[in-house]
Amino acid sequence: MAGHELIDAYLATLGRRLPAEAVDELADGLHEAWHHHRATGLPPAEAARAAIAEFGTVDEVVHAFVANAPGRRTARLLLATGPLVGLCWGAGLVTAHAWTWPVPTTAAVGFAAALITVAGTLLVAATGTGSLRRTRLGMAGSLGLFVLDVTMLAAVVLMAPVLSWPMYAAIPASLARMVFAVRSIPAIRGR
Repeated sequence: MAGHELIDAYLATLGRRLPAEAVDELADGLHEAWHHHRATGLPPAEAARAAIAEFGTVDEVVHAFVANAPGRRTARLLLATGPLVGLCWGAGLVTAHAWTWPVPTTAAVGFAAALITVAGTLLVAATGTGSLRRTRLGMAGSLGLFVLDVTMLAAVVLMAPVLSWPMYAAIPASLARMVFAVRSIPAIRGR
């Protein structure tokens, strides 16, 4: 597509920070804006600068993509709901006297370490503003949270002598979170 070297340089810079398919879409719009400005009588360089100004700086465009990335939105939602689900599980484990269950200390420490790692991964995905690649960590965090929820549900089914009343809130909350986490993966991967 015919264009201008200023537009080509702008798109090349975006190409280093965004996926190719996103840059291709932006290129179409940018070239249309350039042709529009050319049709109004602007010289090629001025038309290119005007078209680029309409789109914003490279940092502004990248920030807009990052702010709306599925991985970032997923990570933020999982982080926002995490404390409530954790509180339900905590209350359920305390009222069920989970410290009396036959769980090896290494398994409990491993679970806690995995939980901290998953929360950290989600935090990185949720707070990244300059890198679309960082938002893809939302997929790893979603998968990690899915595994942790499966582990917690299996532990309760296999080891709890009886379900305590807070577990009746924790179990459906974990199941809902698992469904959300798995359903979010295609959107995160596709971007």
